[in-house]
Amino acid sequence: MLSLAMGLRQSLGIFMPPLTRDIGISVSDFTIAIAVQNLAWGLLQPMAGAWATRVGFRPLMMSGSLLYVLGLALLATAHGIAGVTLGAGVAIGASMACTGSAIAMAVAARPVPAALRSAVLGIVSGAGSLGALVAAPIGQVVAQSFGWRVGLAAFILLALVMLPAAWYAGKVDRLPLPSLPGAVQQNAREALGAALRNKAFLVMGAAYFVCGMQLVFLTTHLPSYLDICGMDPMLSAKALGVIGGFNVLGSLFFGWAGGRANKLVLLGTIYSVRSLALAWYFSSAPTPGSTLVFAAVMGFLWLGVAPLVAGWIAQTFGLRWQAMLGGVAFFSHQIGSFVGAFGGGLVYDALGSYTLAWQIGVALGLAAGLAQIAFAVATRPRPPQLMAT
Repeated sequence: MLSLAMGLRQSLGIFMPPLTRDIGISVSDFTIAIAVQNLAWGLLQPMAGAWATRVGFRPLMMSGSLLYVLGLALLATAHGIAGVTLGAGVAIGASMACTGSAIAMAVAARPVPAALRSAVLGIVSGAGSLGALVAAPIGQVVAQSFGWRVGLAAFILLALVMLPAAWYAGKVDRLPLPSLPGAVQQNAREALGAALRNKAFLVMGAAYFVCGMQLVFLTTHLPSYLDICGMDPMLSAKALGVIGGFNVLGSLFFGWAGGRANKLVLLGTIYSVRSLALAWYFSSAPTPGSTLVFAAVMGFLWLGVAPLVAGWIAQTFGLRWQAMLGGVAFFSHQIGSFVGAFGGGLVYDALGSYTLAWQIGVALGLAAGLAQIAFAVATRPRPPQLMAT
């Protein structure tokens, strides 16, 4: 379910050049829809996490999967900005709140012991990137051969597979809910208040903003950037596929590493290295080789943040409200996604270039990464001092 939800969404950018030309909208118009998608996802994610605790994961995920199919259908039949915004924006954004990483991570954390949780979350996060490995090439090939509307019809067929996946994953509703030793049972408001008083949670959420800004800027604007540079249109699909493939390796690695090292330090390292990779790639003219190398590096650093964030929240606050608190942190991520998608489009329309957009992304990414590492090191529990006798 997560693999298709993430993969199809991450691959929508391949339809932007032919779609905008065909129905007569601008790049910034299309990115408004992607920005609305990210904002709707972020706004609804905390509520979806709370609903999952009350009504169960299966009804929530099934509803989200159906909404995803509807959103793709609206986009495939769009003839103006309204259809694009309703389909790619509102419908897919709302469906992602019910089928995306916060819900999938909460489902995956339920049946496994704490010692294995980080590794399992890494496996689920890695699986979440396989969809792009399949969807991007399929969508590009079909769109080039038969048009972007038929390409989106192929995406609808892939999205239908989410329904049985969501149904089966919903069996987790039958399992008992473990709790932290000595933990006091909290309602949603109390759990949220405890998180918002936790400085580490607030710093992590602020850094998560930059994460969303960088990633959605890439998935939305990389195909357009390569098109401007005169590269083969298939290169963008290959790059998105490489991102998906290396994301599997990165998610597995950071899931494993999160069980052995400070999760917050690892998060800051991802943000910093990712920003350096952005600076290297966009500071020179792209080639097919450099684009695929860049995609591999970014893919390795892509969704590795998900098991680290979910694992830290689970170990700090427990599993009962994990999906809701993950959604609160993710709201910050999606505000950043809104800025990355819409802001990148505005910069391009105003200046005819993406240079200022990537420079801002690099600067904020380095600041967020170093701040996250510094806070994690400064607040790391220290062993007690032994007094001389």
